[in-house]
Amino acid sequence: MFSYCTDPDTLDTVRWFSCFLTNGVHLSFYMSFIKVLVLLLVTAPVALAVGFAGAMATRATLPPLRWLGEGYIAIMRGVPDIAFFLFFVIALDQAFEWTRHQVLCPDWTDPIRQGNDFLVCPDAKMPLGRAAEWVHQTYSFFLAVITFAIVFGAFAANVLRGGMRAVPHAQLETAAAYGMSRRQTFWRILVPQMWIYALPGLSNLWLILIKATPLLFLLGIEDIVYWAREIGGTKTSQFTDYPHGDWRMWYFLFLLVFYLSFTRISEILLERLTVRLSHGQATTGGEALRKEATA
Repeated sequence: MFSYCTDPDTLDTVRWFSCFLTNGVHLSFYMSFIKVLVLLLVTAPVALAVGFAGAMATRATLPPLRWLGEGYIAIMRGVPDIAFFLFFVIALDQAFEWTRHQVLCPDWTDPIRQGNDFLVCPDAKMPLGRAAEWVHQTYSFFLAVITFAIVFGAFAANVLRGGMRAVPHAQLETAAAYGMSRRQTFWRILVPQMWIYALPGLSNLWLILIKATPLLFLLGIEDIVYWAREIGGTKTSQFTDYPHGDWRMWYFLFLLVFYLSFTRISEILLERLTVRLSHGQATTGGEALRKEATA
């Protein structure tokens, strides 16, 4: 980045580190933090939407739909995250390629399954082999969002189901007595009030989601864990001009500080949101706020 970085061997310590920390590979490391934050911002609402749909399914009057919702929650909560990530991403990727293969290559005669290999025509590959690197990274990111949403959507569904059950039943009966339909009662009485009961569980789920972002490394995405390992290693192809010792401990220490800081900021914001939602609610937090107001 600096003009004096042309010959690292002639630099003093300060200038060497200034060049080392601002070269192209380190910029990719810094951009990977944005990638993690974007994943969280995209995955959280998608997982919440999936969880809300799952929670509604468990309350359905049709038994098949109710069984589907309950089975989804039970399966996702019972399978280890890492096992599901490794299985589902491969299965989803092959499902996309198989579908494209059937549409784009109807004249293909060779079997797709050839031993342990999954072979489709070149035009059916996802993404195409000639695609740019950013396309491959975007596709992997898309698969990661879907996988995260399905896994954490099951936990969100269980939390939201508990929040719905925690709403006082007397309020639902009162709404029915005033002539409100079941749909009106659900959207106007149950849903607005369930959030205060579900928020503690959703807060924990958000913190778990933050801690689960290093799983991106398993999906082939160049995230912060990947770059910390690559840059901090003693000998990598990335740093032939900047040889150094094994600095992985310092890079992972930096990740530790990043995650602790991010979770702390999240806790502060979630506490404020809890206080805001507790106003006027018949909960312990709501009672405490009322006592403070009248004191």
